[in-house]
Amino acid sequence: MSLSRENALNIAQVLTESLPYIQRFTGKTIVVKFGGNAMTDAELHDSFARDIVLMKLVGMNPVVVHGGGPQIGSLLERLNIKTEFIDGMRVTDAKTMDVVEMVLGGSVNKEIVASINRNGGKAIGVTGKDGQFIRAKKMTIDRYSPELGAPEIIDIGHVGQVKSIDTEVLQVILGSNFIPVIAPIGVDAQGATYNINADLVAGKIAEVMQAEKLMLLTNVSGLLDREGNILTGLSTSQVDELIADGTIYGGMLPKIQCALDAVKGGVNSAHIIDGRVPHATMLEIFTDQGIGTLITNRPNR
Repeated sequence: MSLSRENALNIAQVLTESLPYIQRFTGKTIVVKFGGNAMTDAELHDSFARDIVLMKLVGMNPVVVHGGGPQIGSLLERLNIKTEFIDGMRVTDAKTMDVVEMVLGGSVNKEIVASINRNGGKAIGVTGKDGQFIRAKKMTIDRYSPELGAPEIIDIGHVGQVKSIDTEVLQVILGSNFIPVIAPIGVDAQGATYNINADLVAGKIAEVMQAEKLMLLTNVSGLLDREGNILTGLSTSQVDELIADGTIYGGMLPKIQCALDAVKGGVNSAHIIDGRVPHATMLEIFTDQGIGTLITNRPNR
């Protein structure tokens, strides 16, 4: 069956629209944090893998960093291991960390690798423990109250922050024409293992690699203003103002702060995109309009 004239024109428009972006981003590193619904919905998972393969085929260097909170929670429940959260952070004792490492570095990581390979790509899964390329430091939570007179420091176990990133492992993988798929697990100087927020890992990797783009897949359509409209084409100073006036708050604040830090650290642009949309990554990279919130130091896309 041949295409109708209207469908043929639409396809031709999309293909020609993508050409300048392919030319601009060939040879550039693009860090993509994969999470949310796109990880648990089979169709979205597959469309994401095809987007990553396409990026590689047209000459870009995609680096995938993934989360896995729901999968971790599900296995902990099946194993009857109780989970406690403090200020949104999972308290991670040694037993819980074993499960986290099993899920992030094992089942979830290998599922993403297999999906990319199945769609014609060549992916390799790693954690930050491989070559110790993600050095971690322990995270604690400070709580302030007038009664205490001093901050209370709460130990939440094997939850870490990024201390440093050694890019050698990533350079070797990218130089061998493979796609790295990274589980956000780090290690400290004593060899202790830490679970690190995937957004933070993606942001730090983008920064040290001086990536062209940082893309954070979410379960929302992007950053919204007070009227519910999507905000995009934002400068770093505009984002600072939105944080100061309370437009950005709650659960979106850490994600936006991660994107903001990356751009201030030298990444050309950061994107908060809706991972519930099939081929969200491809649409954001290859089309004029995009589908999410763009943060950049430059005035134009």
